Amino acid sequence: MTTKVAVVGATGTMGRLVSRLVTDAEGYELVASLGSRSALSDMLVADVVVDVTLPAVSQGVVEFAVANGKNVLVGTSGWSSERITTLEHLIKDLPGTQPGVVIIPNFSIGSVLATSFAAMAARFYDSIEIIEAHKSTKIDSPSGTAVRTAEIIGRARVALGPVIAPHADQRARGQQVASVPIHSLRMQGVVAKQDVVFGGTGETLTLSHTTMSETSYESGILLALAAARTATGVTVGLDKLIDLGPAGPSA
Repeated sequence: MTTKVAVVGATGTMGRLVSRLVTDAEGYELVASLGSRSALSDMLVADVVVDVTLPAVSQGVVEFAVANGKNVLVGTSGWSSERITTLEHLIKDLPGTQPGVVIIPNFSIGSVLATSFAAMAARFYDSIEIIEAHKSTKIDSPSGTAVRTAEIIGRARVALGPVIAPHADQRARGQQVASVPIHSLRMQGVVAKQDVVFGGTGETLTLSHTTMSETSYESGILLALAAARTATGVTVGLDKLIDLGPAGPSA
């Protein structure tokens, strides 16, 4: 059975990548490509909607899709815990069968593994900070990946309390998410990079992931697209779709 797909944000870098993958993959048909001037109703011919727009636009796109019974794959940053909770309530209040939304902060398998490793290490260090870098055209900061990493670190440390983050009132100390300071770089010549730095007695540990090409997202996009076909409710993170073993993040 062929799944009909609409891509919202089809003219952007990720939109073009998703469109190519959908066109080339067996079992999918690209039936709508929406840009900034398209009517949201253009997506209604699809079975699954892929949202790769902008943080300020994404929530409206997703809410329109689920209100019309469409499953959605979200690859847009900016989906905070509060925004996800609002979406969960919206879906639960819909009549009939619940549509599904799969939200993926980062489609890279390596990035997901690095975040999983960070959750493991978080229980052994009280001093933890994140430095993330993206290309200069990325609008939002901190990145969705950094926010997701910090939130998972916070949950891994729930019995230990917040990390040590002295002088957090100073702007140069970064933005705190789940008590973890995040420092964002927006620079030319960068695709994506994230370092999670752990400080302990007489040592530091750095977990680093670097994206050198958007092709690193391809396998994750296809995996998430397959999951979005049959999803119900809200699923957050590629880690929910792959087997990370007993050490993987649980939330």
